[in-house]
Amino acid sequence: MSLTDTPNANKLHITLFGRRNSGKSSLINALTGQDIALVSNTPGTTTDLVSKAMEIQSIGPCLFIDTPGFDDEGELGELRISRTLKAIEKTDIALLLYEDTTFSHEKEILALLKEKNIPVIPVLNKIDIRENCDSLATYIEKECKIRPLLISAKEQTGIEQIRQAILEKLPSDFGQQSITRELVTENDLVLLVMPQDIQAPKGRLILPQVQTIRELLDKKCLVVTCTTDKFPVTLQALARPPKLIITDSQVFKTIYEQKPKESELTSFSVLFAGYKGDIHYYVESAAVIERLTESSRVLIAEACTHAPLSEDIGRVKLPRLLRKRIGENLQIDMVAGTDFPQDLTPYSLIIHCGACMFNRKYVLSRIERAREQHIPMTNYGVAIAFLNGILDQIKY
Repeated sequence: MSLTDTPNANKLHITLFGRRNSGKSSLINALTGQDIALVSNTPGTTTDLVSKAMEIQSIGPCLFIDTPGFDDEGELGELRISRTLKAIEKTDIALLLYEDTTFSHEKEILALLKEKNIPVIPVLNKIDIRENCDSLATYIEKECKIRPLLISAKEQTGIEQIRQAILEKLPSDFGQQSITRELVTENDLVLLVMPQDIQAPKGRLILPQVQTIRELLDKKCLVVTCTTDKFPVTLQALARPPKLIITDSQVFKTIYEQKPKESELTSFSVLFAGYKGDIHYYVESAAVIERLTESSRVLIAEACTHAPLSEDIGRVKLPRLLRKRIGENLQIDMVAGTDFPQDLTPYSLIIHCGACMFNRKYVLSRIERAREQHIPMTNYGVAIAFLNGILDQIKY
């Protein structure tokens, strides 16, 4: 990724679904103008999710996801199908490819996509070698209540129709979310406190910090940054108190105790709770911490799959805070990356990271799963603020 690239998590996620050998890989190559997906006449060539980022005129940066066929067979086939179904959770727009005159799999996928309120663009590929394409399209419309676009990925026929359909299906609120929302406006002074400890990557800032700084600059705010130890000195150097202080959640208590009364306080994690997820559900769910006992079970979910660090917030610091409050016997499970249980009922509470590496659709799908199973879910920053007794003083 270059310095000017949009992070994948902020791109429109467009996923291709279809049977084996329905032309998904050929279509993704045609849409991106590159041979990124292996194409073969042998069914089942795509064995895992393949992603390719590109810019589409009038739409912006997109991430195309090629999936294995949903009619795969055998033990490995079942695993591939599970990967395909998991891709639904992060999909903003779906391209559903039809292949023949039996549509049981297509109807199943279509129902799942509609259940998740995901816009669907139906496609009938390979019209360069099919006969009676219009009749087949009419039959698909009759059986599935949706009429496909007629295209040939090989001949580049109908590709522009798909691009136009993507533009028409674009969610109205896509890309409209703001990290800092209404907390600051032009000329407001904002102080960002960013500890450069063992968890900070060498020579660079982490993604939430970079994205927040960029948004503040776009809003024409006055942006000042410092480390935790230089917080008091930085305040003394300023001509006026900051309108807003954004800190790393790990030092919430320290910054809260030292900040000017006039300055509002939040954290990167709390801001991303609203940017990526449902901040109100997170705040409501944090109250459950008060009712946890040593027999409770908590799930901590981390989006990143980095190697554990000695003072890792998800694996070390947050569990330490929870056990100090509730008791050493509190059971805490940890998952990372796309590993997230389907069955959440064993848990009394889920605590998620800020999810800067996930797109908003994927985070909301996790929240929806928790809601459906009546499991409270919060995030790192909100939980730490609650554990420090200052959640009601935090802005979001």
